[in-house]
Amino acid sequence: MSEIKRIGVFTSGGDAPGMNAAIRAVVRTCIYYGKQVFGIYQGYNGMIEGEVEELGARSVSHIIQRGGTILKSARSKDFRTPEGRKLAYETLKKHKIDALIAIGGDGTFAGLNVFYNEYKIPSVCIPGTIDNDLPGTDYTIGYDTATNTAVEAIDKIRDTALSHNRLFFIEVMGRDSGQIAINSGLAGGAVAILVPEEETTIDEIIAKLDQTAKNQKKSSLVVVAEGGKSGSAIEIAQKVTERFANFETKVTILGHLQRGGVPTYFDRVLASKFGVAAVEGILKGKNNVMVGIRGNTVVYNTFEAMQEMSPDIDHESLRISKILSI
Repeated sequence: MSEIKRIGVFTSGGDAPGMNAAIRAVVRTCIYYGKQVFGIYQGYNGMIEGEVEELGARSVSHIIQRGGTILKSARSKDFRTPEGRKLAYETLKKHKIDALIAIGGDGTFAGLNVFYNEYKIPSVCIPGTIDNDLPGTDYTIGYDTATNTAVEAIDKIRDTALSHNRLFFIEVMGRDSGQIAINSGLAGGAVAILVPEEETTIDEIIAKLDQTAKNQKKSSLVVVAEGGKSGSAIEIAQKVTERFANFETKVTILGHLQRGGVPTYFDRVLASKFGVAAVEGILKGKNNVMVGIRGNTVVYNTFEAMQEMSPDIDHESLRISKILSI
């Protein structure tokens, strides 16, 4: 523990509710253990440009309830180059930072893995992404909040659908992962859920809608992950409308509103646990790992092990949604 004296923390990639809670936990845990902590602004870009500031316990007051990230976030093309990473290393040397904690998704971790292999700076990653698509952890920071946001929107759309006997296609985030779609669709009573991991044909969608119409269903909601194999919600709605005229069809794209907002208690607690575990992991000599949670236990996943894993969707929730959608 005595070898590590200064720890840098940054957020990278897409923002996720709960990132601020993780920053707060990292900062205060560092101070608890007598270490200096530095916030690196604008992700890897800030590391290259030298946007670094020492943080104290009061620097992170009143942020646990805020969405977004006080350290800002950005995607960096320069960090993908050896020259860019060398500049980043020079920034860390200038501030005598001897360990890093990154909060982000798979792109963030891939970049830090390359950086670690080149410069051997001890590093730990905290999974922060609304998609919940990282192997090695049951949950990622932001997923619970984003799914609750989607469910709230679906509930409101259902009121309109019932009032006008409409069929709504609701597109949620999830370019490569159907986690938000599956659980918001199940919680929102969707008649069908379309995800990137499984292909659903237009014929299958129409057959399902026809079945529900025969069961005298007055409105229907179809939840579509943005990366679904059948296309976007707009494309699917157009194809269905051409062949199924039982309902007036509308499309709602929830978009980036799922990434903002006040984090739920679950995301705040999860982020707090991850932040403490990240600092304690570094101080115990864990390098190039990602903090995760399995069951109710904090775990550390090496980057090499993560490359051999693959995230899986919640097949049981998808199965249950099909049973209940009659």
